[in-house]
Amino acid sequence: MSEPLKGAAVIGQSGGPTAVINQSLVGFIEAAVQAEAITQVLGARHGVQGMMAGDLVDLAAETPEHLEKVARTPAAALGSVRMKPEADDVAQMIKTFKAKNIRYFFYIGGNDTAETAHIVNQVSAQQGYDMRCFHIPKTIDNDLRVTDHCPGFGSAARFVMHAFQGDDRDNRSLRGVKINVVMGRHAGWLTAASVLGRRNETDGPHLVYLPETVFNPEQFLADVAAVHGKYGRCLVAVSEGIHDGSGKPFLQVYAEESGSALAGDTDSHGNVQLSGTGALGDALANLVRGHLGDIRVRADTFGYLQRSFPADASAVDRAEARMVGQAAVAAAIGGEHQSGSIALRRKGGSSYECETFVTPLETVAKHTKDMPENFLLGTNGVADSFLDYALPLVGEFEAMADLHMYPTSSC
Repeated sequence: MSEPLKGAAVIGQSGGPTAVINQSLVGFIEAAVQAEAITQVLGARHGVQGMMAGDLVDLAAETPEHLEKVARTPAAALGSVRMKPEADDVAQMIKTFKAKNIRYFFYIGGNDTAETAHIVNQVSAQQGYDMRCFHIPKTIDNDLRVTDHCPGFGSAARFVMHAFQGDDRDNRSLRGVKINVVMGRHAGWLTAASVLGRRNETDGPHLVYLPETVFNPEQFLADVAAVHGKYGRCLVAVSEGIHDGSGKPFLQVYAEESGSALAGDTDSHGNVQLSGTGALGDALANLVRGHLGDIRVRADTFGYLQRSFPADASAVDRAEARMVGQAAVAAAIGGEHQSGSIALRRKGGSSYECETFVTPLETVAKHTKDMPENFLLGTNGVADSFLDYALPLVGEFEAMADLHMYPTSSC
């Protein structure tokens, strides 16, 4: 076990925001200001961009009372970024680190963020600059490897659950087919959360399509027709990342076959925009209209609302997001780990409880984690085992209620 380094710590936030990402930031600040090995607690505005430019702020100057307000505020308080730094970029960052004697690097985000932390760790070692580099997990997609689940997922899942509860009541009131597109490029965790508020098979969503299975448009139309024939209505949950047997996104297939335009924006990590335009929902709605004829068909894309909605933050999610921020500091100054990613695992027992541990950066960086097969139910459903996994993360909620529809008494 090595002795702790003496120097400043810098933290940044990266990727898509969440409702609890600032809980992790505040947890880090709380622990860092108490650590004797950390001489300054610095925040980088807009992640690695701020580190390259030396755009840093003094986080230790914030009062505990104000930090509590920031912790309850959604989205990235320091500002976020989608940028994969190259070796030259990291070399520029290390110039900032040397000028400020920064020896501790922390980065809050998803798998792309873990990859960035891994790159910083590698380049700093190659340059002979002694640092501790730690990734703090965050993503509503819940697709980081190793960890049981990701801070940010529980709150976004709670929003999706509530949204589908309400949309199901709307669909009962004015019957027809309703299609909701939910974030989930490679994994269907968040879309699967649409089922968490269901009471029985008559509640929607009646059909759930995830990236873990192949999407067949003909089977989709047959599924919708069958549900609509049975209930006179149909509520559908669709992941933005649905694809054909070759892995090509359905939206791309549809655009090629129909000759329609397709937005092709990508970020520096190579991620193609799939759902932000509403094109996927419109494409699926057009298919249903063409197949079922004169019925009411509507589509919505949940978009950014699901990831930073303050009123639906899960209490469990808040607490665990704070915990991983604190755990990152403890791991960095503890001497046992030179670098790593903080992960969560469930403790045994009858009640839900999690603890943190450190996993190597390369086990989390870049790659994603799909939903396991035992959480899937055929090509259009979610198994009960997923409910056991996810319900503790979203917290308590109120089930919907129906009128008994008592018959009138005869006169």
